[in-house]
Formats: sequence, C-alpha cells, structure tokens
Amino acid sequence: MQLFKIKTKISKFNSFAQFAMDFKISENDLVITNEFLYTPFMKNLNLKAHFIMQEKYGQGEPSDEMMNTILNEVKGINYSRVIAVGGGTVIDIAKLFVLKDLNNVVDAFERNIPIIKEKALVIVPTTCGTGSEVTNISIAEIKSKHTKMGLADDELLADDAIIIPELLRGLPFKFYVASAIDALIHAIESYVSPKSNIYTQIYSKAAIEIIIKVFRSIAEKGPDFRFEKMEEMLVASNFAGIAFGNTGVGAVHALSYPLGGTYHVPHGEANYQFFTAVFKRYNEKNPNGIIKEVNTLLATQLGTTNANVYDEMENLLGKLLNKNQLRTYGMKQEEIELFADSVMQKQTRLLANNYVELTRDEIRDIYSSLF
Repeated sequence: MQLFKIKTKISKFNSFAQFAMDFKISENDLVITNEFLYTPFMKNLNLKAHFIMQEKYGQGEPSDEMMNTILNEVKGINYSRVIAVGGGTVIDIAKLFVLKDLNNVVDAFERNIPIIKEKALVIVPTTCGTGSEVTNISIAEIKSKHTKMGLADDELLADDAIIIPELLRGLPFKFYVASAIDALIHAIESYVSPKSNIYTQIYSKAAIEIIIKVFRSIAEKGPDFRFEKMEEMLVASNFAGIAFGNTGVGAVHALSYPLGGTYHVPHGEANYQFFTAVFKRYNEKNPNGIIKEVNTLLATQLGTTNANVYDEMENLLGKLLNKNQLRTYGMKQEEIELFADSVMQKQTRLLANNYVELTRDEIRDIYSSLF
C-alpha cells in the first residue's frame, strides 16, 4: 500500500525576475497568467515567451468553454513547456494544456482520450489556497452538465512548483482569506481521510498550525498583517496540497461543487459554506476516531475545548469572511434535493475520502440546514 509520494520539485525565489532568469523562459514556453500579474512582474522583462491572459477568455473559475477557447487560440503555437502563473483558474487550465492530442477538454475530464503528458509543466501559485502546484488534479465547470468535474491523474503533476512570495502582495483580502480557508480545509479533510497516514499528517498538521496562527493574528491586528506572512501562507498552502494530493479531499468539496457549478461561487468561498457543518456531522457519527486528534489539534490552536472547537472555528473565520446562507447565492429550495442527488451521482471520487460515510439524506440535511 502506497503511503506517500511527491514528484514535483519545489523551488523558491525572491522575485519573478530571478525565477525567469533561472528557468530561462524563452519562445519555447507558453505562459498562462493574468494581465494584473503580467504588467507589474513580467512586462519589463521583455520575455520572448508566448503569453495568454486568462481573463480575456472569461471571468471566474475555469470552465470547459473557457479552456476550449484558449486551446483553439494556441493551436498554431509551438511550445514545449507550459508555465502557469496565477491562481486556481490559471493552474487548472495549464494542467490540461500539457496533454497530447487534446482537442476538447471535456474528452479529458470524461477520459474519452488517453491521458498522456507531452509537455513540461511549471506552476507558480499566486494565491495561498489551492495547493494545486503539487497535486495531480484539475477541476473545471462543465457547463453542459451544470456541475464541476475533476480529472485526477499523475500526468497532470507539475515538474516544478515555484514559491515567489511577492506575487501574493496584490491579492485582495477577500480572495486571500477564501483561498487560505480552502487550504485549511484541504489540510483538515486530508487528516481525516481513510488514506491519511503518518507522512501526510505531518504536512496537514503543519499547514493547520500556520494558517490558524496567521488567521488569529489577522483577526487581532487587521488585514494588512497578512503582508508580513506571505511566505508562510504560501508554504502552508503547499503543505496542504502535498497532504491532500496523497489522500484526497471529501464531502466538504463534494457538497460545494453543485453550488459552485450552478451559481459560480468561487471555490474557496463555496467550501467555506459547508466546512463546519460537514465536520459537525462527522463528529456526531464517530467522535472517537481520528477526528478526535483533529479536534484536539484545532482546540489547541484556537484556545478552546474540543466540545466547542467548531463553534470557535466559525467565530474566527467569521471575523475574516462572512459566511452566507446558501439562498444568498441564488440557490432555490427545490435544489436541496437536486444538489443532494448530484453529489451522490457525480462526486463518488470525493465521497470515497470521507471520514465516515454520509448518506444521501444526511447530505440533503446539511444543504437544508445551511439554506
């Protein structure tokens, strides 16, 4: 039984310019990024790479339509390496662009074509949440199916993951918090996964400790404190990515996908809505398994008791980002049943990573309680 793997080389640079020089970015590279990153960090370097500005092809999180439009745009470009500089959207797109004979990304997500990597992949994350730079997963909204789908395959692993703290500076506070909450959820879901083990738990624990410590300091000192801990949060996100890249994530992510896919709720924000509700249900069903270790860890970090840990977690996170009722996003009463069915039918890959099994009715009840 495999316990742990990490195939991606991790490097750190103080600036994008240092990275560009060290990695010899050239006309053989396709760089997928955003204009708001390109202008301050790349433009003056006069790099000869082929640049794609993701926002020109659609706003929000990646979709099959967005990916296919970009794919058609780069058909005539000759490149041997894909470099992603951005958040989850940019990274998820870039991972698909290393595949051989890709003409429609839906074919890859549905595995209608062989998943074969033919180009090198370098990922430079500019948020502190996805951990996607070290995982083998790409996620996109498949608009024709009104949900999100994930493709998990080692062919999507980056050859290099690059940490550059300065790139986090321009991230607005709301997106910073939502992405960091996502990383926290990655670490906690990984810790209680059936595939969790002594190796992955080291990374989960370290990520949890760093993120909660920084969150508590921000709650006390204000949003600008985040600028003092940019490297720490990028590393914490990376740790969480290493952990869940080996164990997977579970019901929090599974329940968030219909909401995100239908109402375009950003990934981290969508996960936040379900986080404590799922873990309270886990705890009710089996309080004496590995979740007891997590509760003790969280209680220590939050300065509370195991019994109050999820209420105190909500209190801390609520100081940083408002938690909304699901109806706030446009969700309708009748969609409680539809979303529950969607999770059971389309998210079996994630539900297999649950701490304990959740029935269809229990999933419906979580939606109902948050509606």
